Amino acid sequence: MRNYLLAVQLDESAPPEPEEEVLAQMARTGRVNDELQAAGAWVFAGGLQHSDASTVVRPSGGTITMTDGPFAETKEQLGGFWVIQVDDLDQALAWAEKCALACGQPVEVRPFDDGSRRR
Repeated sequence: MRNYLLAVQLDESAPPEPEEEVLAQMARTGRVNDELQAAGAWVFAGGLQHSDASTVVRPSGGTITMTDGPFAETKEQLGGFWVIQVDDLDQALAWAEKCALACGQPVEVRPFDDGSRRR
């Protein structure tokens, strides 16, 4: 079994969705969460506040600076995520399809580093 991050990519420059659509997305996402849990693939999931609520903590020369976020100046930000545990990438991609359809946003799939590939 391997852990994968399913990262929801959110375009923060897009106009907000109507409340009815947000509620429908939440309901669909809740059903996928239930399905993940029933399948034993669920590890953890969460939605994130808008990137302007973040703080970047940056080390430099042995000192720390803190600045209002986000870290990357881009319109696409991490909007939420799932951490799942499945046998392989194919299973992770199958769950990512369900998650993307449920939340209506692109989902990036990335395996956790298991230490076998050092740079």
